[in-house]
Amino acid sequence: MATSILVGVDDSETARSAALTAAGLAQALQAELHVVSAFGKFEAERYNVGGDEYLVSNHDDAVASAERVANIVRVDFPDLTLHVSAADGKPAEALVRVAEEIDATVVVVGNKRVQGLVRMLGSIASDVAKNAPCDVFIAHTH
Repeated sequence: MATSILVGVDDSETARSAALTAAGLAQALQAELHVVSAFGKFEAERYNVGGDEYLVSNHDDAVASAERVANIVRVDFPDLTLHVSAADGKPAEALVRVAEEIDATVVVVGNKRVQGLVRMLGSIASDVAKNAPCDVFIAHTH
């Protein structure tokens, strides 16, 4: 029985679709769902507004993106246990690393934005499928 399902997301419609597919799978398997957004290399900027200082980073943006998708999932799957996080690195590499870290049973990815031979899976989906330490579910998202 699956205990931990991982889905990679961004702010795209296809990512939301993949997350809903992952949530349905997690619910059916009584698993926890990890919603993760990759953010590349860490970057941050400090801003001073009045007497306050603010730190804005791409990590925070990625967490916010994952949280927005998780909130959409919660509408249809209110009883599902969700974990939201961000991971540094290119999307496929980040998902494979997180899958290893959480001992994921399944990674769910969408199939989007591809051309040529990789069109059938998508470049991220293809890279995750080649390198993941667990099963990979490729959600049809378009």
